[in-house]
Amino acid sequence: MKKVVKFGGSSLANAEQFQKVGEIIRSEESRRYVVPSAPGKRFDGDTKVTDMLYACYGAAEAGEDFSGKLQAIKMRFQEIIQGLSLDLSLDREFEQIAADFSAHAGKEYAASRGEFLNGKVMAAYLGYEFVDAAEVIRFDKNGVLEAEKTNRLLEKRLAKCEKAVIPGFYGAEDGGKVRTFSRGGSDVTGSLVAKAIMADLYENWTDVSGFLVTDPRIVENPAVIETITYRELRELSYMGATVLHEEAIFPVRKEGIPINIRNTNHPEDKGTFIVESTCRKPKYTITGIAGKKGFCSINIEKSMMNSEIGFGRKVLQVFEDQGISFEHIPSGIDTLTVYVHQDEFEEKEQQVIAGIHRAVSPDFVEMESDLALIAVVGRGMKSTRGTAGRIFSALAHANVNVKMIDQGSSELNIIIGVENRDFEAAIKAIYDIFVLTQM
Repeated sequence: MKKVVKFGGSSLANAEQFQKVGEIIRSEESRRYVVPSAPGKRFDGDTKVTDMLYACYGAAEAGEDFSGKLQAIKMRFQEIIQGLSLDLSLDREFEQIAADFSAHAGKEYAASRGEFLNGKVMAAYLGYEFVDAAEVIRFDKNGVLEAEKTNRLLEKRLAKCEKAVIPGFYGAEDGGKVRTFSRGGSDVTGSLVAKAIMADLYENWTDVSGFLVTDPRIVENPAVIETITYRELRELSYMGATVLHEEAIFPVRKEGIPINIRNTNHPEDKGTFIVESTCRKPKYTITGIAGKKGFCSINIEKSMMNSEIGFGRKVLQVFEDQGISFEHIPSGIDTLTVYVHQDEFEEKEQQVIAGIHRAVSPDFVEMESDLALIAVVGRGMKSTRGTAGRIFSALAHANVNVKMIDQGSSELNIIIGVENRDFEAAIKAIYDIFVLTQM
């Protein structure tokens, strides 16, 4: 059995955390490929190494003396090395980083050094081979991942490695220029490695015991989701639920490789399994609840709209011409409502309204701002009667006015629109009716 294990920054913040990670890896022979992030915060108020590198490079770019900032970063790693009693020196690596910073090698190069250095430490600690991600993760000149080329390079390089450490978050162009994924991109590296070696499982270790049913900042101690499908995760991630980098799903999904979200500080917890499909019945009717604030709606009314061919296309063309993407489009016989991000729309609202009048000559256009969208997602909803009724009943009891409801034909999710001020109350009410009450 082959497993790829990725560890987040909080899991590798200091020597004590490294030791926990070492115990986890050594407890199973199958954990042969390790993807580390840069060291995260050791305590509240601390600074992540990646942020320290950004600040250090900013000083170098401004022509300031950055040696003190670089020395502080070096001390962070030295603290870990000494705490692990390793016979390892990073002097040469830091000399190279200082030279590259002076030569203005770029912000992406600077940000990547946290993972690079932590990978060196991890490889020395485990006795695994170090594989520089710049050799095997390929980006094009625009900073877009070249997935097929990356897969070929990873397959060829890792075929020679029985056990390896591959730093997360970065790669390089063909010419050697370092490129990075967006924040949290180590998840993507782990997924690419899992695909390349055809892993049996991709374990993603973090500081939570799996994917939670809803936001713990809104609901205290929400339940953990035992199993979630990629489709369900995609719906929840899009609406703001974050555990995995969104792009990390696609490489392993294509190969049918499951992901297991685990907690470094509680390795005994089973966490959440993310799978292509499952016959396991979910514990609750719903799998998860997620949402976002900051939307507005544009309601367009016109008599006989339903018989006017191309009406919807013409309306959406106006939004496209202004560079505004839409979220949802509920409609009636003589009405069409478009939900968009308020911050994108506000600056161009008058151009959009004028464009709609020119395109379709509506009878009336009305806008409403400060709205929130909530996604209630679950494969169990398809086989359960009265799900929408229970949602409306819960919201009515919580005195929440529903502004919009939209259900996909797959019956995998129901989208509800409410006012921003009712956002938290709505999520609590839905959680209570499906998880706590379980009627």
